[in-house]
Amino acid sequence: MDVQDISNTINSIFSSLFSSIDNNLYFILDDITFISSNILNDEYFLKILGTDTSTGILLICNSLVIGFILYHAIVSIFSNITLNQPITHGKFLLRLTIFTIIMNFSPFLCSSALDFVSMISLAIRNIGETIFNKNICFTTLIQEINSVIYINSASINIFSLDGLIKSFISVSLLNLVFSYSLRYILIKLLILLSPFAILCLISEKTTWFFSSWLRALISLLSIQIIVALILLLIFSLNLSSQDLFNKLLVLGSIYALVRTNGFIRDLIGGISSDVSINIKNLLNNH
Repeated sequence: MDVQDISNTINSIFSSLFSSIDNNLYFILDDITFISSNILNDEYFLKILGTDTSTGILLICNSLVIGFILYHAIVSIFSNITLNQPITHGKFLLRLTIFTIIMNFSPFLCSSALDFVSMISLAIRNIGETIFNKNICFTTLIQEINSVIYINSASINIFSLDGLIKSFISVSLLNLVFSYSLRYILIKLLILLSPFAILCLISEKTTWFFSSWLRALISLLSIQIIVALILLLIFSLNLSSQDLFNKLLVLGSIYALVRTNGFIRDLIGGISSDVSINIKNLLNNH
């Protein structure tokens, strides 16, 4: 077997790999990235969260209200015994009443937040559709890139510049699939924790949990808006051009999509949904 045969074999393997990834994975990127309150329309998820105040997590949180009352009563007793600064009962009862009511409406509030972010990202994408006359989504993006870099299974050469670009794009978009899948799960987890987070506002000693929860939720939801803006910028490029400068700009844009979560974390904090960073940290810890 000569060098050409080896090269053709390698190209065939990578061609099959890229084709399989394109046909089976990328079409779900739009579904797991641009989410709305539809992700809450899950029968079992709603049962876990609670369909009313007497079921699911809402029932547990309403029971914890009694725990906050007992804690306040015990602190008040010790405060009177030790002659420390007196506890303001009126302020506590006001916080207890307000945040208990809000806590029971947490599913509605989370659903509204999801729809609000969805409307913003959809509005951004609609601007692009009006300007460029094409759907601003990952499916269209991949089709545009493949039409220039990877036309058919016989045209790819992994050892060429286009082949290297295609490899980088495929690996990066595969990373996005895992990262945005993790984000999808984390958002649903934070929604499940929303009653606990709101309940923590009753006591000043536990408000830190609500602050951390809110920052994490905002950072994960903001990714959706930033991704829509980056896609808008990508489609503003001449994707059909064979110019090297445009190809490098596409690479930079794809990398920006990968680093979106990092940008948000640096800006407002929150938690990471970047799979590559999480795996790297896990390996470093061991």
